[in-house]
Formats: sequence, C-alpha cells, structure tokens
Amino acid sequence: MRAAVLRAADLPVPYAGSNPLSLETVPVPEPRAGEVLVRIARASLCHSDLSVINGSRVRPLPMALGHEATGVVERVGDGVSDVRTGDHVVLVFVPACGSCRACSSGRPALCYRGAEANGSGDLLHGPALLRTVDGERINHHLGVSAFAEYAVVARESVVVIDDDVPFDIAAMFGCAALTGIGAVLNTAAVTEGQSVVVFGLGAVGLMSVMAAAQVTGTTVIAIDPLPSKQELGLRCGAQHAGSPDDAADLVRQSTDGGADVVIEAVGSARVMEAGLQLLARGGALVSVGLPHPDQEISTQALQFAGMGRRLLGSYMGDAVPERDIPAYLDLWRQGLLPVELLHTDTRPLADLNESLDALAEGRVVRRIFTLDEGPVTVGTAS
Repeated sequence: MRAAVLRAADLPVPYAGSNPLSLETVPVPEPRAGEVLVRIARASLCHSDLSVINGSRVRPLPMALGHEATGVVERVGDGVSDVRTGDHVVLVFVPACGSCRACSSGRPALCYRGAEANGSGDLLHGPALLRTVDGERINHHLGVSAFAEYAVVARESVVVIDDDVPFDIAAMFGCAALTGIGAVLNTAAVTEGQSVVVFGLGAVGLMSVMAAAQVTGTTVIAIDPLPSKQELGLRCGAQHAGSPDDAADLVRQSTDGGADVVIEAVGSARVMEAGLQLLARGGALVSVGLPHPDQEISTQALQFAGMGRRLLGSYMGDAVPERDIPAYLDLWRQGLLPVELLHTDTRPLADLNESLDALAEGRVVRRIFTLDEGPVTVGTAS
C-alpha cells in the first residue's frame, strides 16, 4: 500500500518545495487481537497534521501521518465481534481503553493509555505495526495513520456509522466535528441565550460556530483575520463576524457586559489572553487550539476569583465518540450542522505537500484526500 511518511520535521516552507511527506510503498499490516483493518476512503488534512510537520507537536519519526478519516472495514482481529467486514466507520484519534482514571470518570478523550500509545507512535493493543519493505519501523500518527490506502487501528479507534453518509462528510467527523462541536456542547455546555465568540475560523472553529448557532437564542460572533473566513462564519450561523481588531467592539455592541463563552481555536497564547478580556463575569474561555509548547500566557490572576472567569482546556471536545459522532451526524441530517460548507475540495494524496502550504496560508478549510486518482471534486469552502 501507499502511505505518506514524515521523516524530518521543521523543514523550510513552502512545503511544495521541501516535500516533508513522501509517498512510500509499505506492506499492509495484519490486525492483531482487538484491532481492525480499514480501507481508507477519505482522509482530511488538519492543523494537527501540520503541527507535527512544523515541529510544534514533537512526535517520533519516521511517522505515517493522517488522523481524520473515514473508511470501510476490511478485516477484524481476534476478539472483535461488534465491528464487521463492510462496516463504514469514522476513525477517532484517541483510542480509549475504558478502564483508566479518565475513562472511568466518563472522559475518554483524556484516556491515559490512549495518550501514552499516541505519544510513542504505537497502537493501543501493541507496538507499531507499520514497517518499510526493509523492516524499518514507521510510527503511527495518533493511532490512525490515515494518509494511506489502509490502516490497522484499535477497535477503540473506530465508530460505526450508517452506510448512506457520504465519505466526504463522514471524513470531517473524527476530529474537526468532535473537537469544535464538543468544545461548545460538552466543555462549555453552552445554554439557551448565551453569547459565544469563536476565534479562528478553520474547520474546528467553524464547527464551533455551527454548534453554538444551533442552541436556541445564542449570539454568535465569528473572528478571523481573513474576510473569506468571516463570510464563511456568517454562512455557518454567526450573527456577527469580523477581524481580531473588531472583536472588542463586536462584543461590546452585541452582549450585555461581555461574552459568556470564548472559543480559542487558533493555537495562540496572545489570542487566549485577548479572549479572557472579552468575557463577562462568570464567563469561560475554552482553549481548543494547540499553541507551540514554548508559548506562555500572562494575564491578571485576580480575574478568576474576582470575576469568576474560567479557563477550560478542551481536548477532542471532551467527546465520547460512540455517543457524539452519531448525535452530531443526526444534527447534520436535520440541517443544523451544514458541514459541507467546510469542504474545500477533494484531491489525490499526491497533492499533500502543496496542500500543507494551502492550509497554513488559510487558502483551504478542509481539503479531503482520496486514494482514487480520478477527477478532482470542487467543494464550497475557501
């Protein structure tokens, strides 16, 4: 099979010139006990992929990248009885063990064993399976490695979905939807009539806009420096949109004393600091983006006890994937989550390196990849 492998991080931009990802031919691994083999139908390019390539998220190399995808089950390993050959599945980038401290408390997105396996490039049920034809180990990316024709993953890394969900839609539900929608509905638990500001209108931020907009009576403000993203924020349900320089005025004009919730989906310490200052008394800043590990925030400590403000981290939207992916797909079926607006286009996997530049420069929202080298499908987002 072909797989996109990263062998060196932090190469110079443009990536179309430095080519950090190479398509390599590697053997298709066999699923072990507790694992499934999935034929990848569609895989999406996400900022979390870019953060490995630019060195913001340090991962063991070489690594086969890609973590947001959908596909069809080809084979199952011993002990897997609730997933069958032919099932359509969404892949999930945190395989929850079900028994650690986080899983036992109802927070599988923070699974200790899943995080350990993801950090080491292994799978939940054993060491990495990917190898070159010469036997060199290739690490798995977040238990998925979806920029490939096939992926062996833990049973806990898949959620079975209805066969009639288009692959281009399903591909966005394993990361962008879980993270962005979950930040609003799970972490912030936005309620009727609240005001929500979303900084950063990539796929995750726009999913947050959609989720907030479907809560009755909310005021949603979408913030991004790019006018095209601001327009898309309005199409996704925001009542107001503007640049970061407009944010304070929009909050002042649209809320009674500040925002109830600010979603930070940029990955910037400076944006986090600015977002805290826009909160009402008792408001919450939800940190979704992944800043570089060297970034630190500096803010007035008194605002937390003195004003009751909260700073909340949200990893994978505090999601329970087996519960949330079907629920979010139901909202999509009802027309409440128009995620098709985020689909920029569908390209062959050979276009990955150029697409890294497009994502970093904000020229695409969700570019989806297919292993089929057929015609390109043009989407709606740009």
